Amino acid sequence: MKYRHLFLISFFIVLFANCDIIRQTGELHTFVKCSFRLSSVEHVRLADVNIQNIKRFSDINIFDAAKITASVGSGKLLLNFILNVEVKNPNKSKAAMNKLEWILYIDDIEITKGTLNERIEITSNGGISTLPLFLNFDLIKIFTGSSLDAIMNFGFNLAGTGNKPTRITLKAKPTIFVGNKPIIYPGYIIIRNEFSSN
Repeated sequence: MKYRHLFLISFFIVLFANCDIIRQTGELHTFVKCSFRLSSVEHVRLADVNIQNIKRFSDINIFDAAKITASVGSGKLLLNFILNVEVKNPNKSKAAMNKLEWILYIDDIEITKGTLNERIEITSNGGISTLPLFLNFDLIKIFTGSSLDAIMNFGFNLAGTGNKPTRITLKAKPTIFVGNKPIIYPGYIIIRNEFSSN
């Protein structure tokens, strides 16, 4: 009788563990089938100067202009911003992921890469979540040989205030954890400015 109870307990532990694996793998599969878009760029700072509402360098006050000029003189021009990725789940089951590795391209140039280590869940039947990606990189290092005006205009265009739109593309690879074991999506999701699904 004792061994029968142990067998039943072991059987149900294995059964529930397998059900959990199937459920979590399904959440990742559903996540990949969601629709994605780059919804907005926020808190754009160039050399720690807020340029979110600046259209051209001449609109910057003298103190901020001096700060940017000094940064360029030091051979570094850091651009920081938050890129918001909107995820819409049209499927009948919940979508989820625990980690997102990403590569950012701007105007078809690979700019930077990073990882979002945060569990995200999107409810079924039209649920929407926003993934905030925090980015920072050195414009001078990326655009070696470009004029200062071209580099600055790039920053203004990224903020959405310039007169030439910037094409942003994100390649994303989601992961979900089953226990401590990561299950990594084998390909990349391509995300652009309009809603698109893989």
